[in-house]
Amino acid sequence: MKIEENYRPNVAMIIVSHEYPKKKNIFIAQRNDLGDIWQFPQGGIDEGEEVLDALFREMEEEIGTAAAEIVAEYPEWISYDFPAKIAKSMKPYKGQTQRYFLVKLDKDAKIDLDTHHPEFSSYKFVDIDEVLDITAHFKKPVYESVINYFKDEGLL
Repeated sequence: MKIEENYRPNVAMIIVSHEYPKKKNIFIAQRNDLGDIWQFPQGGIDEGEEVLDALFREMEEEIGTAAAEIVAEYPEWISYDFPAKIAKSMKPYKGQTQRYFLVKLDKDAKIDLDTHHPEFSSYKFVDIDEVLDITAHFKKPVYESVINYFKDEGLL
């Protein structure tokens, strides 16, 4: 894996319901520490951990289930810088570099945000066109690139 220096390796997921591809609404969760900021589930890749292992571990840790299948993967690492306020608490990293996956929940998947270390207070499935209106400004360029890629591939 090629990771940019000073960027935290991370996995992120665009989650669709078990009704995909009939319904293409996307899971988005409200952070419990940043007010009205919504985002896709994501998390760090531990030292020596494989990307796919991190994907399913993070899904379980953040939304209480790993009952899902990978539909597609964004073909490259994509990075963003932390805003100054966040960067202070994330040293030595100046941002994150991520692998994105489009993931479909299994029919019997049960979302539970009351995890061991809850990161989200609420969630909903929204139309793809609503996502950028409610997400953090510093993540929008990455979200837009990944969403457009999956749209261009006919997946969203």
